[in-house]
Amino acid sequence: MRARLLPLLILLFAGVPLALGLPLAVSLASAEQQNVVVDRIDDTARFASLAQFVTARSEQGERLATLRRELRRYHDLYGIRAGVFYRDGQTMAAAPDGWRVPRTGAGQEAFMEALAGRRSHDPKQVWPWQRGRIAVASPVIRDGDVAAVVYTDSPTGQLRSRILHGWLPIAAGEAAALLLAVAAAFLLTRWVLRPVRTLDWAAHEIATGEFKSRVAASGGPPELRRLARSFNEMADHVEDVLEQQRAFVADASHQLRNPLSALLLRIELLGLELPEGNEEVASVRAEGKRLAQVLDDLLDLALAEHSAADLRLTDVAALAAERVAAWQPVAEQDGVELRYEGAPAVTGWADPVALSSALDAVVDNAVKFTPAGQRVTVTAAAGGDEATVEVADGGPGLDEEELARVGDRFWRSSRHQNVSGSGLGLSITRALLSAGGARVGFAPNEPHGLRVTLTLPRDEPPAPAGDAESPAR
Repeated sequence: MRARLLPLLILLFAGVPLALGLPLAVSLASAEQQNVVVDRIDDTARFASLAQFVTARSEQGERLATLRRELRRYHDLYGIRAGVFYRDGQTMAAAPDGWRVPRTGAGQEAFMEALAGRRSHDPKQVWPWQRGRIAVASPVIRDGDVAAVVYTDSPTGQLRSRILHGWLPIAAGEAAALLLAVAAAFLLTRWVLRPVRTLDWAAHEIATGEFKSRVAASGGPPELRRLARSFNEMADHVEDVLEQQRAFVADASHQLRNPLSALLLRIELLGLELPEGNEEVASVRAEGKRLAQVLDDLLDLALAEHSAADLRLTDVAALAAERVAAWQPVAEQDGVELRYEGAPAVTGWADPVALSSALDAVVDNAVKFTPAGQRVTVTAAAGGDEATVEVADGGPGLDEEELARVGDRFWRSSRHQNVSGSGLGLSITRALLSAGGARVGFAPNEPHGLRVTLTLPRDEPPAPAGDAESPAR
């Protein structure tokens, strides 16, 4: 949005000084040239008054010599070619000597207009980047007829220089105005888009689980302030709905736990009265335990999504090695080789309790799906501004379609339905990590199996949304 709004504002703001400056520059150039043309008209009028008395060839005596002397002095002083020419184009007097009226072009047109009894039209505008000359012609009238023509041909070097020097202040003013326009466009764009950036930041925070994020409805245009208030109302409503949902899941799980425990106890008592190895009782007992596990996982998931992370600088490698040691007996019982590899010390910012629970869920999942005789490897490493813990198993792994869904609630691969579990373990892991700014990723493990990567920041995360330093406050 900034890339579209800023050029538009710059164009609008810069258009005003340009719209004023360009006509001013054109007017200045026109005025400078008009001054030159007026001077040439005065000069031709003076020479025409002198030439009136020598228009007849029989009268060419001292007066003709005076006219030629004046023309020569005029040329030497100003560098302007000037002459008086008869109607047939023959020279009466000219400076420099031998100069004649051009046969073509603007000079010939000016000469012909003067022969018609009127002063030549103003020449075309001369610009600083053009090289040319200014031709002005006036008729010499005697006894009501045009007896001769006074013609001047002026260089334009000084005119172009004056125009250019006159444009310099205008250009400086235009440059200053353009800079002010750009600065004003930047400031206005920043003022307009600041609420939008804050809204974007708050929306991102809410999307990543920071449901306390809000925006200040005190800056920017009125429309965006109303949008900010609407956004806060929406965020409050979403937070209330999610809180009610979490509370319902937690309360339902807790309330169902006691009746289910009583039901499992009655099943155990009933099993004592039936013959040992009764398949129906064993099936009911297994389903009851599975339901109890689902309720426990639902309660854990509700707590994980609701609890705030207690971030600390944690030795991730030591914590991973500790969880590997804790799960070692379970792996040995299943015939799976579980070991820790990697650096002896890797630090990162994490909630130790949440990270420990996430590692338990991932390692449990890896050991559960790895057949006997295969290996599960836990590796901690540091790279750049992130610390990672990888759990690679030797199980059957997942295909691309299954990798896209792994971590969804209650999702389990159709190939693994015979393995016990609720399908909530990796969802709980993701909820625990996202609360602390970490993330979990899934990828195939060569030659077979699944590789789960927990990524944590090594630098201290920014202040949470509820902090006073948050930009949304």
